[in-house]
Amino acid sequence: MDFSVKKLASDAGVFFSRAVQFTQENLGQAEKTELDAHFENLLARADCTKNWTEKIFRQTEYLLQPNPIDHTGARIEEFLYEKLDRKVPSRPTNAELLGQYMLEAAKDFGPGTPYGSTLIKVGECQQRLGGAEREFLQTSAISFLTPLRNFLEGDWRTISKERRLLENRRLDLDACKARVKKAKAAETKAACEGEAVPDFQETRPRNYVLSASASANVSLFPFPCGHGLSQLWTEEVDKAEHELRVAQTEFDRQAEVTRLLLEGISSTHVNHLRCLHEFVEAQTAYYNQCHRVMQDLQKELGSSHADAFSSSFGRNPGSSPDPVASASSPTASETDVLQIEEVQPPASGTRKAKVLYDYDAADTSEMSLLADELITVYTVPGMDSDWLVGERGNQKGKVPVTYLELLS
Repeated sequence: MDFSVKKLASDAGVFFSRAVQFTQENLGQAEKTELDAHFENLLARADCTKNWTEKIFRQTEYLLQPNPIDHTGARIEEFLYEKLDRKVPSRPTNAELLGQYMLEAAKDFGPGTPYGSTLIKVGECQQRLGGAEREFLQTSAISFLTPLRNFLEGDWRTISKERRLLENRRLDLDACKARVKKAKAAETKAACEGEAVPDFQETRPRNYVLSASASANVSLFPFPCGHGLSQLWTEEVDKAEHELRVAQTEFDRQAEVTRLLLEGISSTHVNHLRCLHEFVEAQTAYYNQCHRVMQDLQKELGSSHADAFSSSFGRNPGSSPDPVASASSPTASETDVLQIEEVQPPASGTRKAKVLYDYDAADTSEMSLLADELITVYTVPGMDSDWLVGERGNQKGKVPVTYLELLS
């Protein structure tokens, strides 16, 4: 019990001494030991690395899981499963959920209907996209997020702990320097002028306990005595210098430990660079896979687009035709009369036209267009006014007027 009380008193005295030194430094009343320029550069580099690593880590998390609510819920769920030593269950991605809803809707609408069959195709595509996204999330979490988290929660905590310890050692060192300075000044003053029993409040730490010999000397010489006072001050200076040497040794040792940890930031940069390359590769593979899936879907939908609409409108023979469709497309009689392959351009009256938008040909009588290209167009008798005949090299076909800008 006595040992615990003494240790508590000693710790409280050290804390108070450091607080006094720190306050005096901020008020400009005490000197501060400055670190060398290389050490300061290492500290600044470490702080910069920590700050930007933390920002990149958080933003990457938001990129991989944009919804903050879902993100928080997922982290809490992962934390609970980790504490219970259980594997985190696999959660469907948003694309997988969308695909599931589309497939379920197709069952209700009827898989044989144009809308239902298209929902099935798009739903299966969304599920493939969701699978690619899941693989990308797992790869990114292992190869990129985990190393960044390990640095922030492991290496950086160790560096921060050693830096705080170094700061405490520096405060102890500067406090010892201040006590040596005051003790020497008091010794010089006592030797020159002589004074009463010295007051050690300013030259000893708050937790300092007088030795038996010092206490005896103080009690034996209550009045001025040059030889006794000089001896007391000499002992006081020796003790202060011994404490200074001990504090200097501890500070140098802690500074070396902290320096080695700070120099390890270079290895951290190399490791994070490798992880960044792996993240870019995973992201490239993910987007390439998504692009291929969407291209396949677009081709599949484009090939069945015309058939789906023709079957949907031609299902009831007695129904009236769509007035918009009949107005914008040539009739059967016009197709029979007008054969594009046999149409010859007129001797005069051809014009250049600039294509405004991309256009996919609906049948063999039409010509596909690409935006910003130049083609030759002309009219032929019997053709609907909404259409022109266009030529591009050896290709020839009908083109819609609304997609063109006629040039003079």
